[in-house]
Amino acid sequence: MEKRICILYTGGTIGMVPTPRGYAPRPGYLGPLLAAMPELKGPEAPAWDLVEMDPLLDSSNIAVGEWNAIGQAIFERYDDYDGFVVLHGTDTMAYTAGALSFMLENLQKPVVLTGSQIPLCRLRSDGRENLITSLLIAAQGRAAEVCLYFGGKLLRGCRAVKRSADGLQAFFSPNYPPLALAGVNIRYDAAALRRPAPRGPAALAPFDNVPIGVLKVFPGIQFDLFEPIMTRRLRGIVLETFGAGNIPDEQGALPPLIQKAWQNGAVLTVCSQCFEGGVLLGEYAASAVLTAAGAVSGGDMTTEAAVAKLYYLFSKGLDASAVKEKMGENLRGERSDSLT
Repeated sequence: MEKRICILYTGGTIGMVPTPRGYAPRPGYLGPLLAAMPELKGPEAPAWDLVEMDPLLDSSNIAVGEWNAIGQAIFERYDDYDGFVVLHGTDTMAYTAGALSFMLENLQKPVVLTGSQIPLCRLRSDGRENLITSLLIAAQGRAAEVCLYFGGKLLRGCRAVKRSADGLQAFFSPNYPPLALAGVNIRYDAAALRRPAPRGPAALAPFDNVPIGVLKVFPGIQFDLFEPIMTRRLRGIVLETFGAGNIPDEQGALPPLIQKAWQNGAVLTVCSQCFEGGVLLGEYAASAVLTAAGAVSGGDMTTEAAVAKLYYLFSKGLDASAVKEKMGENLRGERSDSLT
């Protein structure tokens, strides 16, 4: 039986056209362009339909509301297709991939995010290969989860990070191997594809617009300046520390802030600024104060995944204690068990 794939177009560089103000998406432009591509009509290509979101957006404008709309569009069509390809801008693609990884519960079909660094309207566009291979991956069904395909590599959605603003291999997966490599053939890594098994039928868990912040540590940071945002409305905080979780806190200003935030119902998750390795709170004395103050280790989670996970858990109605516990668990393959 012929596989059928839904292409969900959200905007982004792949379908943009030149305008007096620079590249921008144009409604109704991408459909005829794809229909004219001979590769998408060949015997090896799956059948596909295009669903165009309204409005089409540069990915820098995609946030919680748009994540919910994308998730809803997939869930409404879940039973009608064998897989999904989400065309998305590169700037926040890793954040959306992380969000969909948690939002689409018990997923058993591929959802592949892709896009391009050069629009399809340009001669050297990388969008053609990214799109064609994503369609084949979605049709093959081996990676039945939220993934990100770009530049020959298929990455777990909640492990992906954008690393280049202009390179054609713009994404990589810190601390976790690619799910597949696309060369002459598409070679899947069976071990990398293993993840926590679904526990029921597919479901959609939309996000609430929970107040969440990200704070990056730097030499000379004055933590007391952040007291107003650390202790009032924020529910979740991702702290990007040095190395394995170390902080420059000679004056002892951070632990009281964390304790106060925790008392107010906020959860502080510690991630590392380093791409390789992860957080091991207590490994050094410079990180032990974070555990004592109530912070939770993010292990080797990316900041993108940690943000999405906080949105997901708080949107489930969990209290701070339950969110903190779940942040230390491996729910979607977003963190390594060895660092839990």
